[in-house]
This record gives sequence, C-alpha cells and structure tokens, in this order.
Amino acid sequence: MFLLHEIGDALAAAGTMAWRIAWSLILGFALSAVVQAVVRREAIVNALGGTSAASTARATGLGAAASSCSYAAVALARSLFRKGASFGNAMVFQISSTNLVLELGIVMALLLGWRFTLAEFVAGPIMIVLVAVIFRWFVSQKVVDDAHEQADKALAGSMEGHAAMDMSLEEEGSFVQRLFSGKGFTAVSNIFVMEWGAVLRDVVIGILIAGCVEAWVPTTFWQTVFASGDSFWAYVVGPLLAPVVAMLSFVCSVGNVPLAGVLWNSGVSFGGVMAFVFADLLILPILVIYRKYYGTAMMLRILGWFYLTMVVAAYVVEALFGLLGLTPTVRDAKVSAGGLSWNYTTWLDIALGLLAVVLVWRSFRNGGREMLGMMGGSPDDSEHAEHSHH
Repeated sequence: MFLLHEIGDALAAAGTMAWRIAWSLILGFALSAVVQAVVRREAIVNALGGTSAASTARATGLGAAASSCSYAAVALARSLFRKGASFGNAMVFQISSTNLVLELGIVMALLLGWRFTLAEFVAGPIMIVLVAVIFRWFVSQKVVDDAHEQADKALAGSMEGHAAMDMSLEEEGSFVQRLFSGKGFTAVSNIFVMEWGAVLRDVVIGILIAGCVEAWVPTTFWQTVFASGDSFWAYVVGPLLAPVVAMLSFVCSVGNVPLAGVLWNSGVSFGGVMAFVFADLLILPILVIYRKYYGTAMMLRILGWFYLTMVVAAYVVEALFGLLGLTPTVRDAKVSAGGLSWNYTTWLDIALGLLAVVLVWRSFRNGGREMLGMMGGSPDDSEHAEHSHH
C-alpha cells in the first residue's frame, strides 16, 4: 500500500503540472508553426553564412522562430552547418531555438513566475554572444574542418528526419494570403504535428521525473547538495552544479522546467535554477550525438564552452537581478499536486485542446501520419520529403 501511495503522489504531481502547462505548449507550437510555414529553409541557410555580428543576430532570430525540441535543434544545426552555415552560427541557432522560444517562456512564467522568464530572455543573448565569440576566436579552423568532414558522413543521431523536413510554403503572395490559403493551413498543421512529435517524449518524461522527484526526494537532499543553508556558497555552487544535474537527468527542451521548479522549491539558488534550464543541450544522450555529428574533439569543445557560457550567464543574471531587486524570493513554483479547478487554466486547456484536435485532424488528412514515421529517418534520405503540400 505504501508503494502505491508513493506512486499515486508522483502521478498526481505530474498530472497537475501537465494540466497547468498544456495550453501554453499548444499555443506556443501553433504560433511557431505559423512562423515556420512562411520561412523557407534556404533563406535560413543563406542568412547564417559568415561570422559577422549581423549573421549572428540573424541566427538568433531565426532560431527563436524555429522552436524545436533539443534533439531536433541539434540535428537541424548540423543540417545547416553541412549546407553552408558557419559552425558558430549553427551553434547560436541551436541555443536560440531551445532557449529563446515562446513556449519555454510561457511555461516558465506559469510554473516559476515572470522573473524566471525575464531571466531566460536576458541570459539567452549573453550565452549567444559568448558562444559566437568563442567559436569565432578560440576554436581552430582545423577543428572546424574536421567537424565538417565528420558531419558530412551523415551518421544518425536523433530526429534527423525531422531536421531535414522543410514544410514551408513556396507560393508567392503576402504573408496573410499564404497563411490563410488551404496549403497554408495544411503547412501549419503539419509543422504543428511534427513539433509535438519531436517534443512530446521530453515533455512527458520531464513531467514524470519532476513528479517523482517532488514526491520522493526529500527537500533536505537538494538543500545539502546545493549548500542552501549558506547564501554565499549557494550562490557559488548553484550555477556550477546545476548543469551537471541537468546532464544526468536526461531531460531536455520544455520538459526540464517542471524539474527546475522542484529545485527552486527545494532551495536551489536563482542562478542555479537558471543554469539547470540552460543545460538542456548538454544532457548525456546529446553529448553522444555531438560526438557522432562532429567528432570527439569538437564534442569536448562544445561541452566545455557551452558549460562555461551557461555558468557565466547564470552568474551574470543572478548578479544583475540582485542589483535591480528582481531576484525572486518566494519559493512557490507551481509544481505541487494540489487540486484541479474550473479556472482560466482549464478553459484555456479546453479551447487550445480543440485547436490542437483540428490541426492534428488536418495534418493526418494530408500525410501527417506518414511524416511522423519519417522523423527519425536518415538526414539525407528524408531531404526529398519536402512534402506534398507544396
């Protein structure tokens, strides 16, 4: 009976988290699908060549518009690199598409509060500037060339089929004309389904892990590990240790936000929680993919430089927010089981849920089921799948 009770507590916590964030994910991916439907992949590649500040800014903006799960973002970054984007801009695109996206900001606001969302969008550009400078000045051309040679081998990692798909519209006309055409509706629905297909695993696993951690791991464990009893050491240890916890959690994309909420409620520092959220691109399965994509030498550089930029960004944000009086002080992340009620969350879940049903129905009537089956396919074989809606 005790075991069943513990499992019930974990599932109740996970269910509450899912209820609170479902509508925001649907809204975020729907808006992202609209943007992706009118932005051609060729335009993205052409915009990411070179190493100028302007090309880095374009990589940032296009990455934020092309939201993806971490695995798909990593696969897409390699695809862009192979097609002519500079390596630094491919990395910037990858960071932006997982850290500066609408759905992540909304979920953080719902579970952690608006100050965490603001911190995410302040720290994201800091990481991007650091990554752009580092990969421009501190990574040799030989290492980049070797990485390109390895990338051209097209070894399978995860979500290559999804990364190779370009479902944007080719028709001429204004944004509104293209979007509200029949083909525009189909394009949006297909992209929406593909985005959910890519991220659903991470969201479900992340929510379940967060529910288990909240229900089973005592708060005192995290307080001890992160030195929460001493404000100075908590400030120092949090950003250094949190990415390691993220790496070992195997949770990425939006799915790591519920666990970040558990850590915040357990006494982890503000900077530590932010560093944990940043580190979704360093989980162990993705490090293995980096090695397949770019070779061991570049994988180790990505690991080292990404870790450094995440830690620095977390320290900077915590210091800046402290000076401005914006550091959150109440540990009330909305991850506790609690009861469900007929409030705005429920109504939004219903309304956006109906939108999701319509988009899925439209997609499945126009090849969506077949595209889902191709998401894990070869990065080369699936490039012909520009899809019949063109």
